[in-house]
Amino acid sequence: MPAMEKLTFLIGVLLVVLSSCSVIEKASNHEFDSDYYVLRGLGDTITWAYVDVQGSKLDVYRAPLTAELTPFYSINLEMKDSVCHHPVTFTANTLDLDLTSVLMKYRPSLEYVPAQLTTDFNAALYAGWRHDKYYIRTQVDPLGKCSYKMINRGYDFGLFAGLGSTTINTFANPGGLRYDYSGLILQGGAAAFLETSFASFGLAVGADYLPGKYNTHWIYQRKPWVGFVAGIALK
Repeated sequence: MPAMEKLTFLIGVLLVVLSSCSVIEKASNHEFDSDYYVLRGLGDTITWAYVDVQGSKLDVYRAPLTAELTPFYSINLEMKDSVCHHPVTFTANTLDLDLTSVLMKYRPSLEYVPAQLTTDFNAALYAGWRHDKYYIRTQVDPLGKCSYKMINRGYDFGLFAGLGSTTINTFANPGGLRYDYSGLILQGGAAAFLETSFASFGLAVGADYLPGKYNTHWIYQRKPWVGFVAGIALK
């Protein structure tokens, strides 16, 4: 088996295994979990803290942790009371690993072929730098009781690489091709996402590589495209 075909096969197997595990386990794992965060909102101070998440209850400890583990701030998101907690936010910067798909690719016009918008199957591994902001939204009911909900907003940017398919025809590949077929491509590029607690959506700029004997005639070989991407977390 040629080296390029071996590489393509290995990448394909890896993507199938990772995507199967992540989808079965959880559609997304960008939730508010026990970890270290930067805390803002309790007065004018900015606090480095460890948050212990126990279901709907949050216990916040000052970092670094000491032998006397006493939380200095606690809140139960399911509890309703007449005294509303001060609004607080938790922020974190992390490395992100996602399974990504380019839902739509826009290819600019080339030579005699007009601009194209394609929705062919593809999947890629994405790694990037992620910034998350979690804040507690307070709602007051007609009885004057407060209830709470954790809201997540964030963004990240990084690089991706993976596999996809595309239609190869005589218009996009005039090098003696006598029939249309669905070709396997390697794709890569950079992407930026807006994050929520359930999914990631954003824009990507990338290029495709078509292995095989027809690649020298494919007009989109290594040509840039712009796409709309979606991702789910692997961690």
